[in-house]
Amino acid sequence: MTLAALDDMAACRRRLQHGSRTFLAASYLLPRSVRDPACALYAFCRQADDEVDQQVDGHNSPAVAGMLRSDEAVAALRRRLAHVYAGTPGPHSADRALAWVVQQFAIPQALPLALIEGFEWDAQERRYDTLADLHDYAARVAGSVGAMMSLLMGVRSESGLARACDLGVAMQLSNIARDVGEDARQGRLYLPRDWLREVGIDPDDWLARPRHSPALAIVVQRLLDAADALYHRVDAGIAELPGPCRPGIHAARTLYAAIGHQVARNGLDPLAGRASVPGPRKARLLVQATVRARLGPAFDTVARAEPPLAATRYLVDAAAGTLAPPAAPTGLEARALWLYDLFDRLARMDSASAARRLQT
Repeated sequence: MTLAALDDMAACRRRLQHGSRTFLAASYLLPRSVRDPACALYAFCRQADDEVDQQVDGHNSPAVAGMLRSDEAVAALRRRLAHVYAGTPGPHSADRALAWVVQQFAIPQALPLALIEGFEWDAQERRYDTLADLHDYAARVAGSVGAMMSLLMGVRSESGLARACDLGVAMQLSNIARDVGEDARQGRLYLPRDWLREVGIDPDDWLARPRHSPALAIVVQRLLDAADALYHRVDAGIAELPGPCRPGIHAARTLYAAIGHQVARNGLDPLAGRASVPGPRKARLLVQATVRARLGPAFDTVARAEPPLAATRYLVDAAAGTLAPPAAPTGLEARALWLYDLFDRLARMDSASAARRLQT
């Protein structure tokens, strides 16, 4: 990796220190070879999400004007991504870092395009009537990231990719349960509307005047149960990962599940405030996740064989259909290549120096 690429990676890590602390905490348990590319990937995702959100919510604009600006932001993101894949990234450090990552790890363009489509759905204020509809959304904004993380760790099997997408979707469901109140204040509702109707809540009336109730608590708990079912399946996927990668991914799985559990501890009232896992408990969970991952996570063999969610099948197919990048040389081969490259650069420097002397 060049010095410029290292600088871009460092800029991505700094960006994640503000607003992505759970991911950043878990990432420190990943090996450096995965952590830096993961930070670059996540930084691009956060920057893209922020840019679309700013166009929708900024400047107290009317809804129509906000929609027009968000359409422009999504179109700009697609152009930026096209440049990334063409090897001509724009001036953003996240774009340059992502260009290096997608080339090194053979990440198909369909995966980040799915992410951008999810942001577009946010801008369009799409409604989600069923859990399957919500899975479609979560597959795009989070399942796609899970698939890309799987590729960073060298896992391209269908079962491994399916469980990686499950983790992304489960994390998004946990976030949705936590952010019900915050989303409502922005005029957004991600809870399945059919579930709300089943407990006697009219979704549009509730969104116009958000309030907590025992009926809402039932829906929130149901969503947390759906997330926990996916977290259970994820354990089988963690067992497929390279050993050094397991602690970080298990930590992420544990910390995000804990967000949902904190919502339950708070009485299933996400309007009372944004649930967060207290620092001491987060530290304990990180230690427990690390120990459990190193011992070898227990998992259900049936869960490993579960097919991908219908919503994530196209992501799994896109990622599984790619060829793995060539393995990096190791041992004597790596040192020999390094020496060859060093001597080649020295020879070119000598040649350039000789040419300058002739010119003078």
